[in-house]
Amino acid sequence: MARGVTGTYRLQLHAGFTFADAAAQVDYLADLGVSHLYLSPILQAAPGSMHGYDVVDHSRVSDELGGLAGFEALAAAAHERDLGIVVDVVPNHMAFVAPEVLNGQVWQVLRDGRDAATADWFDIDWKAGGGRIGLPVLGKPLDEVLADGEITLEKEPDGDEPVLRYYDHVWPLALGTDTTDDVAELLQRQHYRLTSWRDKDEVLNYRRFFEVDGLIAVRVELPEVFDQTHRLLLQLHHRGLIDGFRIDHPDGLADPTAYLERLTAACAKGTPIWVEKILEPGERLPSSWACAGTTGYDALRVVQEALTDPADASVLRDTWVAAGGDPDYAHVVETAKRQVVDKSLGPEVDRLTRRARETLPDLDPERLREAVVELLVAGEVYRAYVRPDHRLSATARARLSDAFTEAVSRRPDLRPELDALVPLTTLAEDEASATDFGVRLQQTWGPVMAKGIEDTTFYRWHEFIALNEVGSDPSRLPISSPGALHDWALDQQEHWPRTMTTLSTHDTKRSEDVRARLLAVGGDPQSWQSISAASLAAAEAAGVDGPTAHFVWQTLLGVGPIGEERLSAYLEKALREAKLHTAWVDGDPEYERRVIDFALAAATGGPVREAIDRALAANARAIRATVLGAKMLQLTMPGMADSYQGAELVDLSLVDPDNRRPVDYDRRRELLGRPGDGSLDAEKLHVVTTALRARREHPRVFGAESSYRPVESSSEHLLGFSRSAHAGRLAEAFGRGGRKTFMTLATRAPARLSRSGGWANATFQLGAGRWRDRISGVTHVSDGHLGVADVLGTWPVALLENED
Repeated sequence: MARGVTGTYRLQLHAGFTFADAAAQVDYLADLGVSHLYLSPILQAAPGSMHGYDVVDHSRVSDELGGLAGFEALAAAAHERDLGIVVDVVPNHMAFVAPEVLNGQVWQVLRDGRDAATADWFDIDWKAGGGRIGLPVLGKPLDEVLADGEITLEKEPDGDEPVLRYYDHVWPLALGTDTTDDVAELLQRQHYRLTSWRDKDEVLNYRRFFEVDGLIAVRVELPEVFDQTHRLLLQLHHRGLIDGFRIDHPDGLADPTAYLERLTAACAKGTPIWVEKILEPGERLPSSWACAGTTGYDALRVVQEALTDPADASVLRDTWVAAGGDPDYAHVVETAKRQVVDKSLGPEVDRLTRRARETLPDLDPERLREAVVELLVAGEVYRAYVRPDHRLSATARARLSDAFTEAVSRRPDLRPELDALVPLTTLAEDEASATDFGVRLQQTWGPVMAKGIEDTTFYRWHEFIALNEVGSDPSRLPISSPGALHDWALDQQEHWPRTMTTLSTHDTKRSEDVRARLLAVGGDPQSWQSISAASLAAAEAAGVDGPTAHFVWQTLLGVGPIGEERLSAYLEKALREAKLHTAWVDGDPEYERRVIDFALAAATGGPVREAIDRALAANARAIRATVLGAKMLQLTMPGMADSYQGAELVDLSLVDPDNRRPVDYDRRRELLGRPGDGSLDAEKLHVVTTALRARREHPRVFGAESSYRPVESSSEHLLGFSRSAHAGRLAEAFGRGGRKTFMTLATRAPARLSRSGGWANATFQLGAGRWRDRISGVTHVSDGHLGVADVLGTWPVALLENED
């Protein structure tokens, strides 16, 4: 590797921000203090892709990004500044989009069917499709499409091969079937079946990424498929151009453990591999996974919990209920998951049911299907880690047992069917269909969790949207405390010291600073009630329901000034994801317009805007403390610190694609040279670069062998910890050097702290001697204690370094 990983900087690549554009920022990023560029997928994706997760060709570096030469140039520029590169890998799926010829492996399957050389690449239920792959892509029933002449027989422009064309879609013809010009007859002879998109539940027979028809699952568990999909990336790795990997959605794989073992074996020794694993509160990453840790959603959650003030949780609950919100979070989750299973994951449920019926032919098919649905809804994690041909772990057994218990409690009448499914879920049955059921159930739990909670519940439950984040549980508001952070940090330092930490990603629902503003004002119950009351009154006059209005005003509070186009696009997406009053399919444009008009009016003036402005002014210091405190904690806690593009300044972005807007690097470069202009932007940049440079200068203090110790203080409002590392074995042997220590301090519940009169005589413990604060530049002399006000009098955060 070019250097050890101390801090990464995530860059979202696309045609508008290429390898060359990234190379232009290398000097700035090196000065910022990171050690590695962290790139979104670099392989050839579908034309116009803004994210790269829709790969069509694993054998090529993306032409839109600059091709292989462009990537080599970026790596060379990075290496000149002693920076390395981490790359995102997409093992679970490929793009299945128009024109289909872009994906050579898919094209072969469409042309040759089950006999295709690449047929094993994809998870297709040929039996269910009658030997054909179902393609529900037509805008109306096939007979109407044919009657209107919308499917035509043509010659492929780049060759002599005849094809069928339907607008942008292009499909090959099976060998020997092009003996007629009758399109309807031709279609009957193909290895694919075309139907209306509305018929997908009946005809779609390939596994997808979540419910996205345009992403077909790849069977990377097969050695030959793994080799072909990873060959180029591994070649670049062994050439020294890629230093580490981030694995997208490993829970979708048939056997994530085996995949990580295979990838680790193919990499140079010590190569860091991070997994996009969503861990629910109380869940731990499997110790058997050969990786450096997660991509950081668990770190994000504990930082949020540590900074959340539960003192007035009842006020937040009361305003939510007064707005008409459901007070029962568990009920909202269950309802959302059932809707997703019923409306979005029908093909997955049907395939699980078919597998169960093959093993349990004596059971009633409909009741068996209902039992499968109950198991999917009852899952409380993304995966239970059951592996083929391996002994069932205690954790997996407990997760499955919990799911069965919950399913039976909800549907005791299905007890016989659920009991019969137990051996299938534990892979205790040797039949192929039983094994397929057990593996497939694991692969489907993740989509149910993600779509049911993150992409539905989080757009319905608006008690306190700051906590509606990937991997988080907003119902934990009343029990939020720093204890979750300290417990997590101690565990990670012992078991996963190289795990990634983050506050913002390309998938977060809101940026770190939107959430920080909400966290700060959430600690001011008077302001919260004032905005809520103004919003309810305005919503009633506008004909907007209370729960949606409660969501709108929190969005405006968090995001700050926002243009009409951004706000309208975001609200359209949020309302459709909620699936309550409108939807992506057959939605209610009139309802959407009413809500958007209400939001635009509230954003520009009137009682809601005035209440929000008063709250922001009253809590300006609390917002500052929360923005800087969250960042300081994340960058210095155990793990490898990741920064999302642009978030080194205050970033008020909403969910994708809003968080992929262009980053103004000129302004960041300018502020990096003069951090003292007094703005919160400059202050955050100062905190970021100070912490990153400290990590880079002292990798052992913040690395795998360091210690972690919570700060002891007389004030509940001081949150902090120390990180230490010995000077070295030789120094210790001769009694020299001692321990190099850094101490992180942040302010917790700043709004309540201000109401109580400030720090007063609060103190905290630290070693005797001289401590220099890298943030303020002030040196403090300690006799074992220091006054909090003396250290945090100017800045709400500190990074103390012992100088003795």
